[in-house]
Amino acid sequence: MHIPDAVHTLARDLGEIFGGRLQSFVAYGLHARGDRHDDAHGASHAAAQTHTMAIVDAVTEPDLRACAARITSWHGAGLATPLLFAAREFEHSLDAFPLELGAILDDHVIITGKPPFDALTVDAAALRLAAEVQAHSHLLHLRQGFLETRGRADGLAVLIVRSAAPFAALLKSVARLEGVATHDAAAAGRHAERRLDVAGGIVTDVVKLAGVTEISSDAATKIFPRYLDAVGRLVEYVDGWSGR
Repeated sequence: MHIPDAVHTLARDLGEIFGGRLQSFVAYGLHARGDRHDDAHGASHAAAQTHTMAIVDAVTEPDLRACAARITSWHGAGLATPLLFAAREFEHSLDAFPLELGAILDDHVIITGKPPFDALTVDAAALRLAAEVQAHSHLLHLRQGFLETRGRADGLAVLIVRSAAPFAALLKSVARLEGVATHDAAAAGRHAERRLDVAGGIVTDVVKLAGVTEISSDAATKIFPRYLDAVGRLVEYVDGWSGR
């Protein structure tokens, strides 16, 4: 797996800032990154940022100031703002952020320091509840967003593009809960289509839009009704988890 040079530069920067207090530094989501390309919907894909996480003994205000002074160069090198966890906080965050940290656990590379997830697991019940909440929130967001477009197709295109990445993340969480651990959002989308009995590839079509900058108004008008129906089915499906 290719680790961008900027990640190693960031590791050195954090080492200078935190010194011996830096316990672990990882890059994550590298399997999910895609290259720029145009698809059949006329969507242009932007280069993905590289995501990282650091665990340190403690995070102080001077530490944040030192990091803030370098944030422009980090962003310029294609890095997302790193997640900074104090060690004690991290141990208690797995239940608070089960989807986010569960995804990092499944797709991370240790750059320096000790493995951060050794002897730590994401509670399945917490992950399941979080996925249910996220599914309901996604459906409500689409309905509210549609109203705010006032029926304009260009606004609908923006809504779909902005919702695609969270939708892909949700589908990967659902797949992980059902024992289909995958770094591939498209595979998670196909898994969801089989579970939801959704024809026509609408789930995978939306997943492919994660990270794009725009789609055409015509494409948005065609996509949205089937997308909304698929999310509604997903909500009904996760609501049934308690009965399975």
